[in-house]
Amino acid sequence: MNAKQLSSQRLFILDTNVLIHDPTALFRFQEHDIFLPMMVLEELDNNKIGRSEVARNARQASRFLDELVSDAKVDEIEQGIPLQLSGFNNEESTGRLFFQTRSFSQNLPEYLPGNKADNNILGTAVALQGKLPDTKISMVSKDINLRIKATALGISAEDYHNDKVLDDTDLLFKGHHELDDAFWEEHGAQMDSWIEDGRTYYRVTGPDVENWSPNQFLHGKNEGGFTAIVREIRDKNEAIIETLRDYSSTAHKVWGITARNREQNYALNLLMDPEVDFVSLLGMAGSGKTLLTLAAGLEQTLEEKRYQEIIMTRVTVPVGDDIGFLPGTEEEKMTPWMGALMDNLEVLNPGASTGDWERAATQDLLSKRIKIRSMNFMRGRTFLNRYIILDEAQNMTPKQLKTLITRAGPGTKVVCLGNISQIDTPYLTETTSGLTYVVDRFKNWAHSGHVTLIRGERSRLADYASDTL
Repeated sequence: MNAKQLSSQRLFILDTNVLIHDPTALFRFQEHDIFLPMMVLEELDNNKIGRSEVARNARQASRFLDELVSDAKVDEIEQGIPLQLSGFNNEESTGRLFFQTRSFSQNLPEYLPGNKADNNILGTAVALQGKLPDTKISMVSKDINLRIKATALGISAEDYHNDKVLDDTDLLFKGHHELDDAFWEEHGAQMDSWIEDGRTYYRVTGPDVENWSPNQFLHGKNEGGFTAIVREIRDKNEAIIETLRDYSSTAHKVWGITARNREQNYALNLLMDPEVDFVSLLGMAGSGKTLLTLAAGLEQTLEEKRYQEIIMTRVTVPVGDDIGFLPGTEEEKMTPWMGALMDNLEVLNPGASTGDWERAATQDLLSKRIKIRSMNFMRGRTFLNRYIILDEAQNMTPKQLKTLITRAGPGTKVVCLGNISQIDTPYLTETTSGLTYVVDRFKNWAHSGHVTLIRGERSRLADYASDTL
């Protein structure tokens, strides 16, 4: 390869972890060219065996590469392969793919000792930079240490940003909107209202409607003031809003609990609404995400008979060192990961304050209606009339969440819970987490809702720790 063969003056060298993180990264660089060192292909081959997400992505990346080179001749590979696949929506990808077709070992710097794969890739980048001095070469890697090494060697290095949903999580959809003081003056003159089935509805017309989303909550500045939910967006300037049910009142308890703040009331309105099929709750530790979700699930499963059972799952990423293999059935293996479920069931168990027999009977009833499942065995399944809880969703990739949510059949509700400030999965960040992805993608769907819970309600110690540590 020489400078004349490049279709652009920018050449990106991809690290293996970029392709393992996102196999479609090959087609995400628009008009720019891509170079793959031979060591990257070796590492893809080493990671392709198994049923893990890493193995699946490595195999998918290899399939893409196989399709690209399947009909190419040797001289065409040397000239660069167009990054176009039939049936794949990548019209913006007009660059070319180059492979390392010869050894650069004689050009490798002496200060990169050993046979480590990262050093081999870096040495290739240094040699390539010397061969193409007029081309801007950039190393793209999810590995921060490799980026540090590349920068130290004079190679431009950057993270892979194309999978980021947002540039800043502060821009993430909150699920609720505060009405300013001038709202009623600007919108009140053309507002219609009516009562239907005991609920008050308003038809609002005005400039603010353009920025609203279905099932978004509206409130004034005062805690106990006007609160409503956007039920329908008819056009850019007209919407139907409905006043909320007050779940902070003892008259509207949900499995014995009430909302302790405004955001918890919003969450219960979504969780108890049969027209909302997908709910995402995001918030700090102790804000009540799991407790509210379980209470609503038990109420609708055992009392209202709306769902047959509750299914709960989460990704098994440990915070500390792994404790090794766990014995027993699928549910028994998942039990240690479901401490949050057990802790909240103790709060929600109405027999906890009675005798041992009542408490045991209630626990037996709940265990029959709450199933703990591993997400590793979800592919291919269909859940009918189930209440599915995806806990710790911030540790899931967008692909994993897509796999789980598409398991939902008729009559099923899916609830995603998480805190994007507590991500334990390698290479996932606040802006690339699957939870951030689904919040952003579902915000304009009429049968979904999202709430960001702001205040912790666990204890004064937990609240102080969240704020100061």
